[in-house]
Amino acid sequence: MPDTPSPSVALDDQLCFALYAASRAVTARYRPMLDRMGLTYPQYLVMMLLWETDGQTVGQLGTRLALDSGTLSPLLKRLTAAGLVSRHRRVDDERSVSILLTEAGRALQSQAKHVSTEMIGALGLEMAEFDHLKAELRALTERVAEDGNTVRD
Repeated sequence: MPDTPSPSVALDDQLCFALYAASRAVTARYRPMLDRMGLTYPQYLVMMLLWETDGQTVGQLGTRLALDSGTLSPLLKRLTAAGLVSRHRRVDDERSVSILLTEAGRALQSQAKHVSTEMIGALGLEMAEFDHLKAELRALTERVAEDGNTVRD
């Protein structure tokens, strides 16, 4: 029989709370840097995906970020209003909208490298620890998603 944690309702025994607290702490650490860029954390995630591959559809972005269109659409509207992205109906499928970086959106990428550098320093992890933690969190996400949740990486 596997050695698994005992059921408990104590907050400090919950993995979900440890993940929640860590996520809030990391996101809070990003906030002042992203404020200087004029971005929220979810907007920053969208921008990172577009810096990787410009011209993704709303659906592709939503799938990658595990966000539904009701959450993603207002976020994209704010990025459009800020002049960082533009939205275009696809010629091959008018139901689909591509999101393209503007010149200003592309220019933010150099500032984002400074954000990444600062966060790597704040984490204080060696490369092997960093890679191991990412792998463990991705594996956890996949295991939880296998049980019917819609979270996807």
